[in-house]
Amino acid sequence: MATVELRFSALPEHVRTARLVAAAVARRAGVDEAVLDEVRLAVGEACSRAVGLHEIHGITAPVRVVLVEDEKQFSIEVGDEVPGPGGAAAGGADAEGVGENDAEGEDEMGLAVISGLVDDVEVTSGEAGGRIRMSWPAHPAPVLP
Repeated sequence: MATVELRFSALPEHVRTARLVAAAVARRAGVDEAVLDEVRLAVGEACSRAVGLHEIHGITAPVRVVLVEDEKQFSIEVGDEVPGPGGAAAGGADAEGVGENDAEGEDEMGLAVISGLVDDVEVTSGEAGGRIRMSWPAHPAPVLP
């Protein structure tokens, strides 16, 4: 089992880098070429969501992306540091006037896009922050003697 961990400042310009790294690791893990665009889009959506949550809640901690290559599965976990159940859905208005309904609507839209792209997705939230875990089947290339 190979693992790649990426942490980046919660800035929108770093989301592209996370997408590129995810696609490269997915390719190496043996994810079908036809699915790589879905991997890129799903990771981009999950990372954009995490960046947005960090901005709304004033959190300066980095966004965490963990890519795991197993024998038959490739998984990605994107984590934010927004504590509490529901992340943005549990928040109120911030200092700039972004209200609960605005944040909740954006959050639901991002999760709907991810669910449409990924068959195996799990979203959790707790006191340590939120996590989106996504996985795809992988067929690693055989090792040649």
